[in-house]
Amino acid sequence: MSLDFSADEVARYARHILLPEIGGTGQARLRDSSVLIIGAGGLGAPVSLYLAAAGIGRIGLVDGDHVDLSNLQRQILFTTGDVGQSKAERGAKRLGALNPDITIEPHLLRADAASLADLVPRYDLVCDGSDNFETRYAVSDACVAAGRTLVSGAVLRFEGQLSTFDPQRGGPCYRCLFPQADAQDSLSCAQAGIFGAVTGVIGTLAATEVLKEVLGLGRGLSGRVLTWDARGASFREFALAPDPDCPSCHGGRMPVEEGVPLAE
Repeated sequence: MSLDFSADEVARYARHILLPEIGGTGQARLRDSSVLIIGAGGLGAPVSLYLAAAGIGRIGLVDGDHVDLSNLQRQILFTTGDVGQSKAERGAKRLGALNPDITIEPHLLRADAASLADLVPRYDLVCDGSDNFETRYAVSDACVAAGRTLVSGAVLRFEGQLSTFDPQRGGPCYRCLFPQADAQDSLSCAQAGIFGAVTGVIGTLAATEVLKEVLGLGRGLSGRVLTWDARGASFREFALAPDPDCPSCHGGRMPVEEGVPLAE
């Protein structure tokens, strides 16, 4: 890990480097890391912007959709001029303009079991901002298989939730939290609505947890689920234990040799 920074990098990341908990070593670790973001929507937008601004060296942005006018109420990665264009491509261009020193990799595809099996092992950590259970299950399963830590957020109406899943280190996976989804749980924002700023709150919290995981900083959310209700401005937290009968992670007891630790 190189601690050599250009004058522009020192100026850009000065407020990070001033923090004793990060310093030059931590900033170099961010620069050497890679994160795969699933979805460039309401959650993926703030996540990607903050990770790019923080100096994550390589960011993969997965989204096969195009920008719709209805997205602009919350998806702050895009402008009116982007309507009709690829989310992954326009998002990558915006992130590159924010920080030209990092690598942005747009993936114009649907996040399913086949594509994720190929993509997830290429990155150190995954952040899921998708909006349906099918994709969330596929992302979680791919992360378990590849031994990758997953930060996962979800929003609906006035509420949001966030957790980190790290079964390779004994924590639960997403299927431990939701063994199956019922019809009510499966409602999308397009069906039930979403208070736009909620995506910003949960997305920013998700970006914070990703950065903490990369840096090895503080206490993460593995084994805990954080929820937020915008109407009451209230956070709640509850513990989540591995499910010993989980068909994906087998209760967080993944054999050590199958796990791949977060890259240093």
